[in-house]
Amino acid sequence: MAHAQPAPRRPSAAEADRRHDLVVIGASAGGVEALLALVRDLPGDFRAPVLVVLHVLSSGTSLLPQLLDRAGPLPAEAATDGQELAPGRIYVAPPDHHVVVQPGRLELSRGPRENGHRPAVDVLFRSAAWAYGSRVVGVILSGARDDGTSGLRHVKSLGGLAIVQDPQEALYPGMPRSAAKSVAVDWIAPLKGIAPLLTRLVREGHPAPASMGGSAEPVAARLDDPSGDGDDATGLTCPDCGGALWQVNEGSLVRLQCRVGHTFSPETLLSSQADSLESALWAALRTLEERAELLARMSARARQHRDDSSSADRFQIQARDAQARVGLIREAIMQAPEGDEAAVSEPEEVATKPSGNGAGST
Repeated sequence: MAHAQPAPRRPSAAEADRRHDLVVIGASAGGVEALLALVRDLPGDFRAPVLVVLHVLSSGTSLLPQLLDRAGPLPAEAATDGQELAPGRIYVAPPDHHVVVQPGRLELSRGPRENGHRPAVDVLFRSAAWAYGSRVVGVILSGARDDGTSGLRHVKSLGGLAIVQDPQEALYPGMPRSAAKSVAVDWIAPLKGIAPLLTRLVREGHPAPASMGGSAEPVAARLDDPSGDGDDATGLTCPDCGGALWQVNEGSLVRLQCRVGHTFSPETLLSSQADSLESALWAALRTLEERAELLARMSARARQHRDDSSSADRFQIQARDAQARVGLIREAIMQAPEGDEAAVSEPEEVATKPSGNGAGST
């Protein structure tokens, strides 16, 4: 005689409040090694989907899904548009696409870059917080600058949990240090301790933390609505499109956003300006060198006509002036202060390979 199976017990309100069944992870420079170590320690019966954004070059094909798939017991794959989420699987953002979390599924978007990145950690974290609220656990691993800080703040604002890798052990401490400084994180943990911590949180839950307060809907909370709480016109221009940038305050954080949605932290904008300035200086140097060369040719040609010596002298003086300016600009370029670790914006090349090779997921 078969015994009737008891009906599944519905979780109580208190248990539902403790449930954490979505893990989002962000990393950049130094993140490949950190991600491999983390997924290696996750158990095969891990009960939550794991979403990963690693800042990679927009071109090429990501090898990260294959690397993570081989590293641990959980299957890993590149995220696809409309894909349903399943527990115990790892979904990796493909190059040149944001991953946007909807309840139970994923969307891919080629929306505006954030901090110069697509995929961007902030987009993943922000959309996950909107879709899953207090059920989200956000993790920030090794990376330069301050990417992910704004997104992790959204996770906390909507009741989720925040974990950052100990900056002292991170290969690039910028991202975890920024998050720990600007967000009331729940744990600062060594890399070896993050997988066991996630396993415990997913299995046993944890009381939802108190909200950080303030608006949980700062600028660009949803990618289809980039307009937001622009507090002040800055007089600055967007490096990506040339549009005006507005300052948006998120508690203690400041972001700068243009009308179409390109978004920067002050630190990232400063780096973008430095890149633009160097490009402009090289263009000016090239133009002056070409001008000096042309004037020298014109001077030589004028001297071939003995009755045009005044023009030859004038062209020669102008050529010397151009060469002097070339020297000044070249000296300015060469003596520019070298960037620190924050200048590193891309992770290891092992994460991508050129497109057209055929191997790897996209």
